[in-house]
Amino acid sequence: MSSKTPSDWNPYSEEILQDQMTAYDQMRTHCPVAYSEENQWSLFGYDDIYNALHDHKVFSNKISKHLSVPNGMDPPQHTPYRELIEPYFSSAAMAEFEPKCRRIAKALVATLPRHQNAEIITTFAQNFALQVQCTFLGWPFDMQESLRQWSHKNQAATLAQDRLKLTAVADEFSCYITTLLQQRRDASDQAVNDVTTSLLHAKVAGKLLTDEEIVSILRNWTAGEIGTIAASIGILIHFIAAHPELQQELRDQPEKLLEAIDEILRIHGPLVVNRRRTTCPVTLGQRNIQAEERVSLYWVSANRDEKVFEDAQNFRWGRDQSKNLLYGAGIHVCPGLPLACLELQIVMEELLAHTNHVKLSEVLPTNAIYPASGFSSLIVWVE
Repeated sequence: MSSKTPSDWNPYSEEILQDQMTAYDQMRTHCPVAYSEENQWSLFGYDDIYNALHDHKVFSNKISKHLSVPNGMDPPQHTPYRELIEPYFSSAAMAEFEPKCRRIAKALVATLPRHQNAEIITTFAQNFALQVQCTFLGWPFDMQESLRQWSHKNQAATLAQDRLKLTAVADEFSCYITTLLQQRRDASDQAVNDVTTSLLHAKVAGKLLTDEEIVSILRNWTAGEIGTIAASIGILIHFIAAHPELQQELRDQPEKLLEAIDEILRIHGPLVVNRRRTTCPVTLGQRNIQAEERVSLYWVSANRDEKVFEDAQNFRWGRDQSKNLLYGAGIHVCPGLPLACLELQIVMEELLAHTNHVKLSEVLPTNAIYPASGFSSLIVWVE
């Protein structure tokens, strides 16, 4: 039926890609449940998205023929894999990782040029995300440039909807990881004790994880970490540079940082969209969606929904951040939430503690293109 449904919009049009936030705001207002030939169904309203996140029986996460652990799984298959990975982000694990993360942030802040323009995305935000990822997983630092290029290729293939390139990108990452796993096996008892090594000994239903499962887990972590953390840092720095009074308040009261980070990233989300698949017919906003159709959930639109967040496009202290869908909701809420919160808090603490002022330069930022969010280029003046 949907093959005959006329398109309400083109998610890949130049107008949409150049200013995603404004475009999605307009879709939420004028066509909150939209159809396109490219993506099938898209949801923009908070309530529709929130309900879809909590109804995994109707809105399945299993959208690809390729293995995706645990993101692309539904219960009961999802449950044991989710239970397997959650301890990696426990309070104890975060406390152990905190000093390593802080050393990385402190060192990178020290490299920022003072009293002149500084490019933030490639030389600071991406480097932080890459270094943190390699440190957390126990990967050699010489993998960083390969991972940076892999992330760019992954985004480009996603934007182009090129299945062959997406497969090639997945195979490239698989090669990286299987090489690391073989090195750990060869080292046997002498292998470094870190997250990657521990996955070799992890079991689900009494069976060791296969290499394919380990690769899938690490691919999901890496794609989310590198792209989302780097985008978040760019968004946060741009926002405090554009709002000097808030910046000074956070310098004076760093204990407010976590709330400020959540609120800023609610306004301008680092993750654009997530996908689901309908398992049965469902009606949303008087639109009839058939079974086995793709549904895109636009987080960045939901978090700017005026029906849920009064004066949604402006920063406000004291909002109920439990409504914030920055990290998702329901059984598929981001398992790496504790790590992301830790990283963003630390990097902003170190930036504010070891600079006097950050302001926007005369060079306008360049918006990132879908599937990325934030900025592809951001130059600020650092003092």
